[in-house]
Amino acid sequence: MWIIVDGYNVIRQWPELAMLDRADLQSGREALLRELQVYRRAKGHRITVVFDGREQGGFSEATESVGGIGVRYSRRGETADLVIARLAAEGGQGAVVVSSDREVAAAARRTGAAWVAAAEFVARIEASSVASLKGGDEEDRPAKMRKGNARRPPKAERRRQHRLKGL
Repeated sequence: MWIIVDGYNVIRQWPELAMLDRADLQSGREALLRELQVYRRAKGHRITVVFDGREQGGFSEATESVGGIGVRYSRRGETADLVIARLAAEGGQGAVVVSSDREVAAAARRTGAAWVAAAEFVARIEASSVASLKGGDEEDRPAKMRKGNARRPPKAERRRQHRLKGL
């Protein structure tokens, strides 16, 4: 599974990282990359984070690797959203795009990639880190019994949930 992360979108949806981001943009990026490195070690997924370099970026897209996490900065005049859409098209059904931006989500769905909201992904990362501290996996915990509407979600939503189960 290839996870493509909208960097600034996730940082601003994660309360602890948003505080760092407000103080210093670089601190927010570094904290996100540290969290994703821990998640990658636990899960083994390929992860690429895309940041907006539209204002101060170079004339070509910059790519680097930080602790096994691919990091891309969009080139000057190009938004991170366009880079994410291009990467999602490359990954197709094997990609999961993480962003709360509706346009990015729509682009991911058009290319066949799965999409997950930034807040949901943050919750999954935090659950994974708690489970690893306790020595288990988050799927090992018993499911909560819920009361309420027992209707099945639509088939497309069930497929999406099945693909995201590996996160």
